[in-house]
Amino acid sequence: MTEKKKILVVDDEENLRHMLQVMLKKQGYQVEQAANGEQALEKARQGSYAFILCDIRMPVLDGRAFLAACTTAGINSTVIMMSAYGTLEDAVGCMKLGAYDYISKPFNSDEISLVLKKAEERERLKDENRRLREEVVRRRPLGDIISRSERMAEIGRLVLKLSEHKTSVLILGESGTGKELVARALHYCGVRRAGPFVAVNCGAIPESLLESELFGHVKGAFTDASQDKTGLFEEADGGTLFLDEISDLSLPLQVKLLRVLQEEEIRRVGAATSQAVNVRVVSATSRDLAQEVAAGRFREDLYFRLNVFPISLPALRDRIEDVPLLVDHFLEKHGERMGITGVRPSPETLQALVRYHWPGNVRELENCIERGLVLCEAGTLGLSCLPESVRRGVGIERRATDIPESLSIKKGGEALERALIVRALEQTAGNRTRAAKLLEISHRALLYKLKEYELG
Repeated sequence: MTEKKKILVVDDEENLRHMLQVMLKKQGYQVEQAANGEQALEKARQGSYAFILCDIRMPVLDGRAFLAACTTAGINSTVIMMSAYGTLEDAVGCMKLGAYDYISKPFNSDEISLVLKKAEERERLKDENRRLREEVVRRRPLGDIISRSERMAEIGRLVLKLSEHKTSVLILGESGTGKELVARALHYCGVRRAGPFVAVNCGAIPESLLESELFGHVKGAFTDASQDKTGLFEEADGGTLFLDEISDLSLPLQVKLLRVLQEEEIRRVGAATSQAVNVRVVSATSRDLAQEVAAGRFREDLYFRLNVFPISLPALRDRIEDVPLLVDHFLEKHGERMGITGVRPSPETLQALVRYHWPGNVRELENCIERGLVLCEAGTLGLSCLPESVRRGVGIERRATDIPESLSIKKGGEALERALIVRALEQTAGNRTRAAKLLEISHRALLYKLKEYELG
């Protein structure tokens, strides 16, 4: 072994403790002893042991009580139980209380060695799984947000950097662009991942109740306040509070929120004293807060306090290359839930989905796919399964076959160029990189022409 692992031997028989200590030291372990469960619990709280070998029948605090106390105290050592009077019922009972394995006395060095090697392999696999999960988070920090666009990749890299700090973040974007998913990524990628994530939509709670929801209240603070209530700030203590549609807060509540952000303490409605809270606040809105400030509907000082680091999410129409990817994801997600698996979109359906301008963004696309799964037949999501607005290809102002009435060669050339671009996009289901190759132009040139011809 490159590093000696620490083992705690717990048994009321001194001879057995000594024998195990000699045996385990020969195998390369660092060994300490305890004569009963109470001593063992004190040692386990103070030191970090990879494994604990513990007898079941002991004075003061027996093995079962020791296991339960370890769980309560949050001790994560791997515990292996020992007994000379062992039964299957004892083994099962210990496993239910959190023991990793059970070994009957008397035993020899080979038996102990085998059990410990199995336990080490288990710990190695747990560490590997933890490392892989962290690697997944690093590679895909936006979690449930499905995208291959460079803009979303930039946001992902930004989320990783911001997740390690308490900096206030304001997430901007149209409804349905995934603002809460980004807020969750900020929480679960960072140092606060073990704490609570609490989300509240400021526009969904009546103004008269919102103060109590955010800060809590004490019994008798107002009519119907029959008992103390914990507010969302207290619930999010040590974690993250996500305030969605922050622009819907009334001006009086904005003043109180500003004070909480500045002082890092709250006062329940009707309470005489304040209490400290350690909360990271992430807010979001679909409105232009700068315009709200100019119109006098949002406090400028609160705006600057929330807007320390803004993240602007693009609309789905601005990352249309993600539509085929999202379609596959939602077909799989809702198909599995509804028991309709293996459904694929027809080429015409995919073209219509790519051409649509999606005013409701990703949320509208998800609803569209869920609706289509209900109507689809023979494992194919056909054009008839889509809403009428999507089938019409709303957002395309002209058809590819439009020919100008003018005899101008310049205008005719532009119409033909536009038609070829639309046809290339249809053939590649909106993939701009592949479309540029078909058109034999650069990707940058295609983006320029898409903007010039207002093709979205």
